[in-house]
Amino acid sequence: MRRTGGFAPADMVRWNRWVFEDPYYVGLSSINGKAMALVLLIRHGQASFGSDHYDQLSALGRQQARWLGEYLLACGAAPVRVVSGGLERQRHTAHVLLEAMGGRLEPEVDPRLDEYQGEALYACHTGNADPLTHQRRDRRDYWRTFRAAMQAWADDRLPGAPESWGDFGERVRAALLHATRDTARDDRIIVVTSGGPIGRTVSEILGAPASTAIELNLQFRNTGVCELIAGTQTLRLLSYNNVPHLEAPERRSSITFA
Repeated sequence: MRRTGGFAPADMVRWNRWVFEDPYYVGLSSINGKAMALVLLIRHGQASFGSDHYDQLSALGRQQARWLGEYLLACGAAPVRVVSGGLERQRHTAHVLLEAMGGRLEPEVDPRLDEYQGEALYACHTGNADPLTHQRRDRRDYWRTFRAAMQAWADDRLPGAPESWGDFGERVRAALLHATRDTARDDRIIVVTSGGPIGRTVSEILGAPASTAIELNLQFRNTGVCELIAGTQTLRLLSYNNVPHLEAPERRSSITFA
């Protein structure tokens, strides 16, 4: 794995050249004779955590997506395909991002990239407690409880869960393979999804346990970018959780996780 930290602001206009001239990337691009493309796996912008309707971007979430689109445009990182999950916050992030890039593509929507049903997992774990009340009463305790619910789910100890941990991973894997179909080495694919699918994907690439997937999920930043090298039936990790569009001093307060 190469360069897991964020980019410095000065890297903005050099990023496109860096990725495609990097010896590591060039070496990966022809593994087993297969051409390989670059996937920008992006988490949605800040949603409306603690509100009655979480699945919508906040004003800050829209700004995060706009800044990322402007950043990618400045880098010359024009995608050949854009895919988002079916959730409102995912679709809206893709729309705002593409609008900032000039709006040349219409995003594909693939519900297999949707987040797991967090409220349902929380309810199964707590005996149908109200998550919104818990969030408003004690946010830290809510996240401790939610983390425990996630681990129980991953361990197949959560009766009544709407899908299994294994089925969740299978659908996300299938969606990413579909998103990268018929691509060549210089192609870029933007995939807008959520922290759960990203954490699940990265942990699987690394051969890490479910507990790592959960940690990666909960640490992924809004509009963070994870770079994957994609070939036929192959995904490799290039970088993780980058927010180069938010690293200028005046924007660091706009880095969020919910």
